[in-house]
Amino acid sequence: MTADSLLVAGAGSWGTALAIHLARNGHATVLWGHDAGHIAHLARARRNERYLPGVDFPPLLSVEDELEGTLRRTRDVVLAVPCKALREVAHQVAVHARPDVRISWACKGIDTDTLQLPHAVIAGQFGADCPAAVISGPTFANEVAAGLPTAVVVASDDTEFARALAGHLHGGAFRAYVGSDVIGVEVGGAVKNVLAIAAGISDGLGFGANSRAALITRGLAELTRLGVAMGARRETFMGLAGLGDLVLTCTQDQSRNRRLGLAIARGRTVAEAAAEIGQVVEGIRTAQAVQRLSSAKSVEMPICTQVAMVLNGQCSAREAVHALLAREPKSEGD
Repeated sequence: MTADSLLVAGAGSWGTALAIHLARNGHATVLWGHDAGHIAHLARARRNERYLPGVDFPPLLSVEDELEGTLRRTRDVVLAVPCKALREVAHQVAVHARPDVRISWACKGIDTDTLQLPHAVIAGQFGADCPAAVISGPTFANEVAAGLPTAVVVASDDTEFARALAGHLHGGAFRAYVGSDVIGVEVGGAVKNVLAIAAGISDGLGFGANSRAALITRGLAELTRLGVAMGARRETFMGLAGLGDLVLTCTQDQSRNRRLGLAIARGRTVAEAAAEIGQVVEGIRTAQAVQRLSSAKSVEMPICTQVAMVLNGQCSAREAVHALLAREPKSEGD
């Protein structure tokens, strides 16, 4: 990477945590957000009290709501916005980016209009030759901001860029590993959100630890089947962006997706549950995309299908569970 500032686009919890971490690692970092009022508050407080209360910004972290000028002094841009905003923000960056720009993204989902994974959205805005990488793994923003031990994978077709980006992230209690299976990392990051909703529903209905373990295991089989059908490598799903992220999201109440499932099990509507959480719950949109993708790829994903049906109002949480339990027994390898 260059001596230029790093830009993190997205001043929510995850973008702020990444920016804080990069600055702590000794890199001049700019945190950009589209909401001028929110950015002005961050600049005054030197904290993001809305999402990461009590965490001070390091001296090397600055905040901006103006994008064009920032991009002139920035080669490396990290997009840390919800997947539904990825295309729009990527386009904003692409319009003003330097010719040597390098792009990474830290969102987990699927474009619901086109069923494209994030790397395809990025390629559509920056071209196939632009160095690009995905950052993913079992991460909660508040733990990264607190400096607690964390590990991620940086996956890219461009090995030099992946190593450079991992080098910027690697430091303190934060470990960054390098990979090349972009599709596998993205599928793991997206589908685990749907499965976390299922885990929340299961636990909210009081089905216990046996049920949760079975759900995680069979959920891993589902996301692996879809990933392989899309061109991913099977072994990727035993790593940080697969099993690691799945276990974290399905078992910890810090997960918005798990909390959504818990609320639905208590009788809340999807809208009520999302409003209570107060931040984007990626699994809501992703469930519909996964259902369409699995149908298009002829991949059987019964757990994800039932989650989509619950979110669509086609069945209740208990009806979804009964539908899964009523399935014919099969070989575990199927």
